[in-house]
Amino acid sequence: MVYAIVDIETTGGFAGKSKITEIAIVIHDGEKEVETYETLINPEQLVPSYITGLTGITQQMVDGAPAFADVAAEINDILSDKIFVAHNVSFDYSFVKRALESEGYMFNNKKLCTVRLSRQIIPGHRSYSLGNLCESLGIQIDNRHRAGGDAKATAILFKQLLEKDEDAVRAALKHNSKETILPPNLPKTEFLALPESPGVYYFLDAQSEVIYVGKAINIKKRIISHFSGTSKNNRNQAIRNEIHHIDYELTGNELVALVLESQEIKRLWPKYNRSQKYIANQWGIYRYEDRQGYIRFNVNKQVKGLKGLIQFNSHADAFHYLMNKVKEFELCPKLSGIQKANNECYDVALGYCRGACGGTEEASTYNLRVEELIKSFSDEDRSFVILGEGREEDEHSLILVEGGNYLGFGFCHKEVSISNIEDAKTLVNNYKPTVEIEHYIQSYINSPEARVLEFS
Repeated sequence: MVYAIVDIETTGGFAGKSKITEIAIVIHDGEKEVETYETLINPEQLVPSYITGLTGITQQMVDGAPAFADVAAEINDILSDKIFVAHNVSFDYSFVKRALESEGYMFNNKKLCTVRLSRQIIPGHRSYSLGNLCESLGIQIDNRHRAGGDAKATAILFKQLLEKDEDAVRAALKHNSKETILPPNLPKTEFLALPESPGVYYFLDAQSEVIYVGKAINIKKRIISHFSGTSKNNRNQAIRNEIHHIDYELTGNELVALVLESQEIKRLWPKYNRSQKYIANQWGIYRYEDRQGYIRFNVNKQVKGLKGLIQFNSHADAFHYLMNKVKEFELCPKLSGIQKANNECYDVALGYCRGACGGTEEASTYNLRVEELIKSFSDEDRSFVILGEGREEDEHSLILVEGGNYLGFGFCHKEVSISNIEDAKTLVNNYKPTVEIEHYIQSYINSPEARVLEFS
């Protein structure tokens, strides 16, 4: 096997926005270096001052260098059919792959990460950063934080790893090893122990602080997608470099996972959970009466002090919910804000509307059906338990709502009888409601698969 040991310098941390400023490649046959390549590259964008401070690469230096397009063919030839090796390989590989593919080259080399290999083959070191690891092993780095110096040091490190345990290196190349996609600081044993079940997972940093909370139907599969390229997000590169541990909590089903995820994000405020850190604008369905006496509806953002008939997390959710209700109660889509027709609504001909928009149905008759629809909105006085699959085969999950208010969730044996709300309260842990949880519950109880136990 022939290895291409690569190091790059860039204008920033993400391949989607930043560009390569320098690349060095050491070709290694497993015993010795056989070829080297090194060049500065004009990124065709500004080099930030903090990058210059770290690497010493200035704007003036790259302005006179070739653009990547000028050297792409040569780099592609050098890397072709080689195993791509780097210290924290996903970083270097993502930049090189993106740059080559932008020039029309297909790039899908096998890859190896010397961070992960070092953790496995030479465990017990205080730090596995290239500088600290090389210092511990007595490997001298000339020209630190420049591509040439770091690539040569990585080549020496890689040779030592091969000499200590070549079998481990070969094993890491197997497609199903997952070695090349895992975060560099995550112990492989933790990944292998992850369940393929519904639940909530936690990414922890070196200080065991939670930096991200997520939910999944299959925890292991979802975590793989964070780092395999099937989940494309600029945050992933930053997150993966900070992950040192993964924890999880099984929930038995997706609804409880959604509920627990929302609660944990509000409790922990992880730095990489942006979507639920801010209270979303709620939307509501509102009623009003026109000059002819017809009760009408519209969908609008919820205004402080003015509560709608029913609340949703998005305009689309509210609109589609109302549209289905209008069909169910044979109301006029024009009067309900669903259609914007100049004359009578388009649904008169289809038989969904009885002609109220054309004045052929009196307001008093029409409004009776409107009031029936409004009654169907109201869950304010409902108390119920939502039953779901538990964490084990003989277990139920329970989500408890009393008087329209979410109280919490829990688990119980399937043989446990729940005959009243007081029984249910002994089986759940109390939690604070969130806007998201109320939305999840409302969406679920209106679905055909809902298993709801009502209390009078």
